[in-house]
Amino acid sequence: MKYFIATVLSKGKKEQLPIYAQNRKEAQDYAKIKTTGIIIKIKEATEPLDAQFLRFKNDLLKNIRKKKIKADFLIAAIRQLAVMTNAGISIYDSLSEIALATDDQALKTVFSKLADDINSGHSLSASMENFRFELGNLTIAMVNLGEKTGNLDESLYALADMLEEIRANFIKFKKAMAYPRNVMIAMAVAFTVLISYVVPEFKSIFEELNAELPLPTQILLTLEHLFNNYGPYVLGALFLVFVTFKYAVNNYRHIRYKWHELLLKTYLIKNVIKFSTLNRFTLVFSELIRAGIPIAEALDTSIAMIDNLPLKDKLFSVRVVVEKGGTLNKGLKDTKLFENMIIQMVSAGEDSGTLDTMIKKVAEYYKMRFDAIIDGLSEAVEPIMLFFMTGMILLLALGIFLPMWDMGNAVQGR
Repeated sequence: MKYFIATVLSKGKKEQLPIYAQNRKEAQDYAKIKTTGIIIKIKEATEPLDAQFLRFKNDLLKNIRKKKIKADFLIAAIRQLAVMTNAGISIYDSLSEIALATDDQALKTVFSKLADDINSGHSLSASMENFRFELGNLTIAMVNLGEKTGNLDESLYALADMLEEIRANFIKFKKAMAYPRNVMIAMAVAFTVLISYVVPEFKSIFEELNAELPLPTQILLTLEHLFNNYGPYVLGALFLVFVTFKYAVNNYRHIRYKWHELLLKTYLIKNVIKFSTLNRFTLVFSELIRAGIPIAEALDTSIAMIDNLPLKDKLFSVRVVVEKGGTLNKGLKDTKLFENMIIQMVSAGEDSGTLDTMIKKVAEYYKMRFDAIIDGLSEAVEPIMLFFMTGMILLLALGIFLPMWDMGNAVQGR
């Protein structure tokens, strides 16, 4: 967002009105809303330091406070909205009724504001753009599909099914990670107890003997010193780093892009992100093609629901190829995200006029790959868990016993 100063003539006096906007035209539109006076000029300016600090504080608090709607409540609300829409009840009345009946405060707030926007003449998908974080990209993409095809209730039913599938996969993910997580927590607690109570006892012995300490022991003593003397400050610094990082990722695209790139290079995580993204992309794309939406427009809607920025950019290149008259299979091949088998299936679908069916089969294939990763998650995490456990045990064992092995020499030298 850029910072503009609007000079306004109101009641015979000139006033300076600060405005945040993407460009001068948008700033002028905001100025017309904010004031009833005459707008003399609008110019881009350097944002004052106090305004920068205030904006940073407000954005930080907003990022901390805002919450996603709980999956159970969102799925139930989407199903209820689908039923009411199918019954011929207006979107405004449906949203208002759901907002009134729900116990989830985030859902109540979002659906109430959506109802107000609908009442003001906005479309449902356009209104949902303001709540992309709370509702998710998939929800907005499927509502957009329903509005384009005129079958909003069918899209909402399909959306509810997708959200339930995502929730089921998330539950499977949590169950698969439960054992490794519990083991690592137990190891962390044991390590903390040893650092806090056991290592200090050996520290006094080592100091009395005035022995030369090996590297593992020095590391242990450094950790003990930091933990026992600066523990609250270290925790506070880690929390501050986490909050700052979260703010930067949410508000700066280039930082978010680098973070997403790192995730796509991380062991195990890269496959979870890749196959879940491609599954949802192909599923939504197949529904759009089946509904008769042009390929370029269907790509726009499908790509809009993708969270990972590097994958989003690669798939957007497919849109560029198709827009220039190229085939879909060529665009998909250029991304290097899809196996040769997938490219051949898409090519066959284009040649035979059954592209929607082929893309649906591709979506099923990626769902199968994703499910296989989730099912084998515990086994895949075990090497990482063993690596950390071995590292912690070796550090403690070597840090404590290496000096004791040399203790005899230290005593004789004394």
